[in-house]
Amino acid sequence: MSLREGIRSGAWLLVIPLTAFGHSESARSADYQVLYNFVGGLHDGAHPIGTVLLRKGNLYGTTEYGGDSGLLGPGVVFRVALDGSETVLHIFNYSDGNGPQAGLTTDPITGKLYGSTTDGGAYGGGVLFRLEDDGTETVLHHFNPATDGNFPRGRLIHDSQGNFYGIASSLGGQNDGTIYRLAQDGSFEVLHTFVGNDGEDPAARLERDRAGNLYGTTFFGGANNSGTVFKLMPSGTLVTLHSFSGGGDGARPIGRLVRDKAGNLYGTTLLGGAANQGVLFKLASDGTETVLHDFSGGADGAQPQADLTRIGDTLYGTTGSGGGSCDCGTVFEFTLDGRETILHSFNGSDGANPYAGLIKGRNGVLYGTTANGGSAGDGVVFRVSSN
Repeated sequence: MSLREGIRSGAWLLVIPLTAFGHSESARSADYQVLYNFVGGLHDGAHPIGTVLLRKGNLYGTTEYGGDSGLLGPGVVFRVALDGSETVLHIFNYSDGNGPQAGLTTDPITGKLYGSTTDGGAYGGGVLFRLEDDGTETVLHHFNPATDGNFPRGRLIHDSQGNFYGIASSLGGQNDGTIYRLAQDGSFEVLHTFVGNDGEDPAARLERDRAGNLYGTTFFGGANNSGTVFKLMPSGTLVTLHSFSGGGDGARPIGRLVRDKAGNLYGTTLLGGAANQGVLFKLASDGTETVLHDFSGGADGAQPQADLTRIGDTLYGTTGSGGGSCDCGTVFEFTLDGRETILHSFNGSDGANPYAGLIKGRNGVLYGTTANGGSAGDGVVFRVSSN
């Protein structure tokens, strides 16, 4: 099984039979609707695992597969209107990218769409691309695994000058992953190369503060090889804020961090915690970690790997598995006073394995995707109410 297949199918995930651990949780019958079912094949995408972008009243995203008549396909960029109609904007052809796993980002200056693919391109290490509204693609950078890192994942972020920042993993390359910047003029620069003890295999979207510090996680590496939380300062100095032990404090962070006004960071880990099904954690600015919730693998979900979304004092996210007899994952809400509420448990026919984060729409509506499930088993785009 290839790496791309393993990530999509959940082969990285460790499923452990267990009984429920104590935690404060509840379930709420939230308004849930499937907006679109992917069917794969020549003219559609399959298996979206990146967070969608809400832009001009439409949802934009990528699928890791689909786009040709083969078993897997190189993936597509799609647009789904809020009425559920879909348009495929671009089909990758391997030379211009292959297997996008990250969502899209809008350039704050031009309004154009930017994204990445995990492989393909001139060196097979993935590409950075720009997409016009009519679907015309321009490749901005081809990743060379020997110098740039490869397998770029995590949605790009930008600053007010139109520079983009992202991460490239180490998988198949000659280093342990990189943090890079794509300048507005198109020039590419590696800002940091990981060496193992400071982290290995960054996979999540970065978070940036007003001072220009970049925050993120690595899936491996650190003092215990269970992953890290890091800060990269504008000077180029990288500080490890926390090395996960692999035990009660969590292991294998893979989703985006979010910050509050006080500078605290919030995130999840895929594994570790009381049941080894992952944790939701808070990291203070001095590096002190507090586990806010241990996922049990039962009704509250298991193995979160998606980006968190913060709205005020409430965090929203998904778990890739758990939630019910289907073991298909959940959408959850967590208030910072310690209450978890399950907004939806997937049953397969309405989607399965939400590996992507959520995005906020109007009137408390959240939008997301599942990698699998739906009418054809190729994933869905959904909406769920947070009210």
